[in-house]
This record gives sequence, C-alpha cells and structure tokens, in this order.
Amino acid sequence: MSLGIDHDTGALAVNAIRGWWQEMGRARYPQASRLVITADSGGSNSSRNRLWKTELQRFADETGLTLMVRHLPPGTSKWNRIEHRLFSFITGNWRGRPLLNHHIIVELIAGTRTDTGLVVRCRLDPADYPKGIVVSDRDLAAVNISADDFHGDWNYTIAPRCPKPPQSKPLMPLQ
Repeated sequence: MSLGIDHDTGALAVNAIRGWWQEMGRARYPQASRLVITADSGGSNSSRNRLWKTELQRFADETGLTLMVRHLPPGTSKWNRIEHRLFSFITGNWRGRPLLNHHIIVELIAGTRTDTGLVVRCRLDPADYPKGIVVSDRDLAAVNISADDFHGDWNYTIAPRCPKPPQSKPLMPLQ
C-alpha cells in the first residue's frame, strides 16, 4: 500500500504501482513481460484520465512491461472484494489509536495481519502531485495504447515505446 500525502492524481496512482513493482513485483515475477492492472472507474485512475494514461506509458517505457489495464465498470468499485477485505482489517488495526502523524499511520497499516495470512506492507509517498496538470492531445496521442475487443473504453493495453528499458530510480521502501 502506498500512502500519499498530496493530491490524488493519476501520477500518484501510477507511482503506487511503480513502488509495488520495484519493491515486490520485479523480484516475484522476474520473467514478467506484462502486468495486469485492475482499476476503479473513477478518480485518479479513471479510464478517461489522461494523466493516468500518460503516466502508465512512462512506467511501461521505464520497465519494458506491457500494461493490460482492466477497469471495473462504473458504479461497481464498491464491490471490489480485495479492497474491502483489506481496508476492513486496516481500520480494525488502528481502531482507537490517534493518527497523529504519517509515521504512525504507515506503522499501523504495515502492522496489519490476519489469521489467514494477510500481511500488509506500506510506504509513505512524500512526493508532490499537483492538481490541474493538463495533458495535451499530442501527449495523449503519443501513448502506445490499444483498445481491447471487450469494452475498449474500459479495457486497454499500453505497450512500451522503446525496446530496452532505462534504469528507474528506487522509491522509498515498503515497511
């Protein structure tokens, strides 16, 4: 889990994916050439969010991964089983404890465990994510995106534009 302290933007959402990939995904799936991303239909990772798509393109270019994005249909994110299962345990873990600073919040989230083996990791993302970034038509057209046959407006693939990925800088580690 990534805890942002600034605005909820497409850049923040993609940086959370980038952090997971750098901290866990790359080591667990060293032969991966593609990544499936399931996202809500609204907000910072909306299928209509231009910044989300351009930031995903940047991530694909950095890693060489092909990103298969699958959005939940509009109005259905409230039934996202993983999210609700996860957040119910997190909020139960910090019940009755004052959330005085970011360090305490990260520690409480990262301290969440269940009897069935759920272990939550968390990192603080201290970066600034300004609101109101306008992605031009030209920048959006540069995204190497292809719509899928089934609901191409919600489901699409973003492929890297370069054959060899450059090295990406590491993020703050998960706790």
